Amino acid sequence: MQSGLHLSVRIDSNSGFCFGVIYAIQMAEDLLDEQGYLYCLGDIVHNDEEVQRLQAKGLRIIGYEQLAALRDEAVLIRAHGEPPSTYQQALENNLTLIDASCPVVLKLQNRIKASFDRREKLYIYGKHGHAEVRGLLGQTHGEAIVFENLEELLHHELPPSLTLYSQTTKGTNSFYNIKNELESRGYQVNAHDTICRQVSNRDLDLRRFAAQFDQVLFVSGTKSSNGKVLYQVCKDTNPRTHFISKTEDICPSWFEPGQSVGICGATSTPMWLMEEVREALVRL
Repeated sequence: MQSGLHLSVRIDSNSGFCFGVIYAIQMAEDLLDEQGYLYCLGDIVHNDEEVQRLQAKGLRIIGYEQLAALRDEAVLIRAHGEPPSTYQQALENNLTLIDASCPVVLKLQNRIKASFDRREKLYIYGKHGHAEVRGLLGQTHGEAIVFENLEELLHHELPPSLTLYSQTTKGTNSFYNIKNELESRGYQVNAHDTICRQVSNRDLDLRRFAAQFDQVLFVSGTKSSNGKVLYQVCKDTNPRTHFISKTEDICPSWFEPGQSVGICGATSTPMWLMEEVREALVRL
């Protein structure tokens, strides 16, 4: 391994968990301290390192099949939210739900349900199979159409008038581009901008941050859709951006002596992990 690179390293103060994830993890840690174990429906956050840290404290990640078999226990609902069927299952199985659904997601679920009750034609800009999207779809008994990009949306036979929503972690620019394109094609679009500003504002913050350094390390779990988007933002701004999930992914040959390195991450990236990355770089 090279030694004595003397890198100048700084962590982006705006990176790290969003408030919804902080709230869910704090809730989990409090309960783990109290009772020594806790069931959680799905990964509490899309970051393997953080999930492993909490599993070592007693967090037990379960899926829907295990939920169906569980009785008389407490189960944490993570920040992504859940469809109504999960709450129904909990009632039937005498489960206590510790609901850490993000308030921004809950507000969106309620708005989608209200639109569905008015029999509007609903289209949701989001990632197929994503935990948050499953919860949103559940408000419409699975009837809303989910699409990942304009091309996919245009493959559907669209009604003259439609209602447009978005997963909370999508980019505002792409959402409005879709809305504008539909309107230019003559569709009447009732668009609800339900994108979380704590997430979307990171776009501009990250561009400013990434531009300042010789190299950038973007730290994120591979499952994080928000991570993929924000990594691309960094890469577009600074082509010398590297995607890593843990310190072991760092390649010393990326760097030259005396270079400046910025460390940033997704809304699902814990600050302790970015600090570990900083320490590893300082040791090079």
